[in-house]
Amino acid sequence: MKIIHSFLLISLIYIAFGFTSCDFGNKKLKASDKVWDTLEVSVSAYNSVPYQTGAGGANITAWGDTLKPGDKVIAVSRDLLEKGLDYNTPVKIQGFDGVFLVKDKMHYRWKNKIDIYMGEDIQKARNFGRKKLCVYFEKEPDSLAKN
Repeated sequence: MKIIHSFLLISLIYIAFGFTSCDFGNKKLKASDKVWDTLEVSVSAYNSVPYQTGAGGANITAWGDTLKPGDKVIAVSRDLLEKGLDYNTPVKIQGFDGVFLVKDKMHYRWKNKIDIYMGEDIQKARNFGRKKLCVYFEKEPDSLAKN
C-alpha cells in the first residue's frame, strides 16, 4: 500500500510541474563538460546466441565488436543513430546502474528501440521483457545547437 501511495505522490508532483516521464522541464542534463540528452524508447534485451544475432556470429556486433557476457552494451535502432546514439556513445538507462556503450545496431525495421545485451542468459532477457524507459546519452555540446 505504501508503494502505491508513493507512486501516486510522485505522479502528482510530475503532473503539477508539467514533467513527463523523460522530461526534466525541457532542460538538457549537464554534468561538468558533458551534455546529456534524453529520449523515451522501447527497451528489450538480447543474447549472444545465433538465432538472435544473425549469421555474422553469435557474439559479433554489426560494427564488428566481439561481445562477452558481462559487457555493458546496447544495440540501437538505426533511426536513433541520427539522434546521437552512434557507435560507442555512453548511455544511461532508467532503472539500471552504470553506463552502457552503443556497440551494436538493429535491423532497419525497428524504430525508437534499444536492446540491452544480457550475455548468454536467455531467461534473464525473457524475464526483462519489453518496457518503455528513458535513456540519457552523452552528446557533443555543438550538436545540441544544431537540433
